[in-house]
Amino acid sequence: MPITNDIVLRPRFKLEIEKSNEIILNAFELEKKSQSDFIVTRLDDHVFIKFPKHKQHFWSPQLHLEINEVDKTNCLLHGLFGPNPTVWTLFMFLHFMVAGLFIAFGIWAYTNWSLEKSYAIQMSIMLLMVIIWFVLYFGGRIGKASSKNEMHELNNFMHGVLNKKSPN
Repeated sequence: MPITNDIVLRPRFKLEIEKSNEIILNAFELEKKSQSDFIVTRLDDHVFIKFPKHKQHFWSPQLHLEINEVDKTNCLLHGLFGPNPTVWTLFMFLHFMVAGLFIAFGIWAYTNWSLEKSYAIQMSIMLLMVIIWFVLYFGGRIGKASSKNEMHELNNFMHGVLNKKSPN
């Protein structure tokens, strides 16, 4: 699972597989019933692999796979590691809120500057927004680093399913 960019908070990958997408999707369906270490959910050409509730923590990753048919004997697998979608939505909401406040206070500071009024409070809050943004960013990096072993477990499970001989 080589990652070319260290800044990525949600690593992505792509695999070309010399099996049809239905064979791969059925392999995940079969594995779903034969093991209890992971929760495997399939929706059309999408497979979601995550840890059971009792093994999850706030930053627990999940693996989203999209398995697209190239032709009858080949498929393309797109993978995305990320936290629970609810956690990711909260994380992005906080980022956008910080950015929105930064812009609003920037406009307010510019208005006060052009009216030759004091704008120190607005500039202080803008600086605080930058600090909060860095805290959010590094919090995300720490969350990603703390779940690296779990990401490897998910990756190993996926490769185990992909490398199994099909019963056909």
